[in-house]
Amino acid sequence: MAGIYIHIPFCKQACTYCNFHFSTSLRLKADLLLALGKEIVLTGNFRDVSSEIETIYFGGGTPSILSPAEIQGILYNIRQKFKVARDAEITLEANPDDINSSILQNWLQIGINRLSLGIQSFNQAELKWMNRAHNASQSLRCITEIKQSGFTNFSVDLIYGSPLQSNDNLIANVNTVFSQAVPHISCYALTVEPKTALDKMITAHRSLPVDPDKQAEQFQLLLNLMENAGYEQYEISNFSKPGFRSWHNSSYWQGKPYYGFGPAAHSFDGRNTRRWNIANNVLYIQSLKNDVIPFEEEKLTSVQRLNEYIMTAIRTVAGIDIQKVRLDFGDQATEKLLHNSSIYITRKHMVAHNGFLILTKEGKFLADGIASNLFFDEI
Repeated sequence: MAGIYIHIPFCKQACTYCNFHFSTSLRLKADLLLALGKEIVLTGNFRDVSSEIETIYFGGGTPSILSPAEIQGILYNIRQKFKVARDAEITLEANPDDINSSILQNWLQIGINRLSLGIQSFNQAELKWMNRAHNASQSLRCITEIKQSGFTNFSVDLIYGSPLQSNDNLIANVNTVFSQAVPHISCYALTVEPKTALDKMITAHRSLPVDPDKQAEQFQLLLNLMENAGYEQYEISNFSKPGFRSWHNSSYWQGKPYYGFGPAAHSFDGRNTRRWNIANNVLYIQSLKNDVIPFEEEKLTSVQRLNEYIMTAIRTVAGIDIQKVRLDFGDQATEKLLHNSSIYITRKHMVAHNGFLILTKEGKFLADGIASNLFFDEI
């Protein structure tokens, strides 16, 4: 089983914090969609067309900027090339300002069965500071319309830890989502990426910097609120009601193959090879006009594969599978991992349970640091 990721590199406007590949000009949209279709057609041996596709994810950028007919065309090309499972999870990232009752019905009709909403906040001052294209009232309206349209599987993205956000504002945001009975919530700490508008604002002292202590405090608030409301934290940043985990994102954490299409999209063969397309719309289009997929590729060493498994697995509710490490990387690596993790078990930051190494609630605050300290230099 494998997943497909489609990168749609267009947005109405640039958010202050975003470092994803996108353009605010739609001038090349038609040419890029032609190139995207050709990339799918040209798929070679690296992307196993015999493997059943269990998830398709439209990300970006802002995929909801496309018309339903354009999205349907991409899905048609995928189904012509790949075997897509009848119950495949097909997710579309969408912004509230692109949503209305008519387009929701169109999305359902063409096969979209899950939405991921880029709401980020219900506080108008925060939305303006982030330079989001929507306002708070649009967010509330679109959730209502989604539920009325027949969508049962959808997610809301929230950002916490911004310089503007108080604890009360965070609690209000989360309680608003709870009140709407949203089945899945993704909560991300605001990060300052190099060369973003936010980075420049902080450097120029036009914005307060991000406070890591405040973010840790708000993360604790989130964990308590989610647990009390019956949401399972199945990954550090992801919370769901029973039966509503994201299949697509879970496949990344489980190391399954995924095939990326579009500029800047990444692919992984599930073994030891990763590819990524060029992050340039013009060059991507020009290359595919010549029937060439413009990608770079790397072969992962055993050390890289093990470290990536540690980095992703430790963030999940399942944790690190000791038997998988033993089968894939040998007894010596397994014993070293168990030895190095013992200090975190003593500190009650991890537990060893039923053959898995799992972060405790306290350990989740230190996930990145613990993972880094468990990394291998050699096997």
